[in-house]
Amino acid sequence: MQTWQQLDQAYIMSTVSRYPIAIGKAEGNYLYDTEGKRYLDLFTGLAVNTLGHSHPRILEALEEQGRRFLHISNLFLNPPAIRLAERLVKHTFGQGKVYFSNSGAEATEAAVKLVHKWIQREQHGRQGIVVLNNSFHGRTLGALRLTRQPGVYQDFPQPDFPVFEVEPNQIDSLMEVCRTHRPAAILVEPILGAGGVVSLERAYLETIERLCKEEQMLFLVDEIQTGIGRTGKLFAYQHFALSPDIILFAKGIGGGLPLGGLIASAHVADLFQPGDHGTTFAPSPLSAALGNAVLDVLLEDGLLEQGRQVADALWEELYRLQQAHPRVFKGVDGRGMMLGIRTHLSAEQVKRLQSELLEAGILVNVTAKTVVRLLPPLTLTRTEVTFFIETLERLITQMEPA
Repeated sequence: MQTWQQLDQAYIMSTVSRYPIAIGKAEGNYLYDTEGKRYLDLFTGLAVNTLGHSHPRILEALEEQGRRFLHISNLFLNPPAIRLAERLVKHTFGQGKVYFSNSGAEATEAAVKLVHKWIQREQHGRQGIVVLNNSFHGRTLGALRLTRQPGVYQDFPQPDFPVFEVEPNQIDSLMEVCRTHRPAAILVEPILGAGGVVSLERAYLETIERLCKEEQMLFLVDEIQTGIGRTGKLFAYQHFALSPDIILFAKGIGGGLPLGGLIASAHVADLFQPGDHGTTFAPSPLSAALGNAVLDVLLEDGLLEQGRQVADALWEELYRLQQAHPRVFKGVDGRGMMLGIRTHLSAEQVKRLQSELLEAGILVNVTAKTVVRLLPPLTLTRTEVTFFIETLERLITQMEPA
């Protein structure tokens, strides 16, 4: 009888390098393979399972909405989506509107179109979008044009709209590009995720906001990975009291189901007219119902605050490891439950560390070849923090130079 791995290789395209484990079930903060082995999930389906797995509020919403209807097309009024949009607007701009998609890449595509509609309305001669080196905004062709990672965008055909690349946290080059090329918008991740978990500095973000106001550009924040409570606030830009024009979201909002979109502030909220954009499945009533359950748990049940407290404990322990093992640890970047552990290890050693953590029952990710990326659920406990830290310290001690 063929194994799951053999069947996967035979019938599913190899667009991802998969772990050699088949998942049988998931519950709480753990995954269980088909052999019954348990793994502490510190990756959460790439920042999707913010509430862990099979959260009671998610299951309740799943059953309740599932018994009503699953799909109605976007030609009808959709109460779960309307309610979710209202809450997202109230917790961000206060006034504005939401466009729903099925994914983060689709949210980026919608943002590109919205910027274009704004250019047409304003008639100020500005063109193109500024993005950051090593940014990641999706793999569909429009989103790929904005993604600045050679291994991702390769030589695929690209839409013909101007894109200007600048280095993160370099204010002078940002200002030069904006004043030389007169772009229409700036799009940034508050923390670059796939680019190695690199936090943008307050001064840099404030400069972007100021430039956008002075030069009449749109300020877009990609909160697809950083949003929905991951950094300790509903959206990461809120740590800096910024006022972007458009917020992209996805991943954690759907409670495990596909859901994404963008929130547009009032002055760009009515640019889309019927027929300008759309998709068959979004907004999914089921995904929207789960999105409302996610916000219930984060904002009403206190998980946002609980997650902040446990994240603080995790950061404190990682700082201790950095002090105790300086020949292995360079430092930690990120915020809240989005962390990038930088080491002095080679790419091969980091890959080995990831494999040994997996063998020990802990699932982590590696990004930018040498950065151990953690995207834990906000339901992580202090006991689980201790288990991870003790295991990590034991493994890196074995790898420490003599």
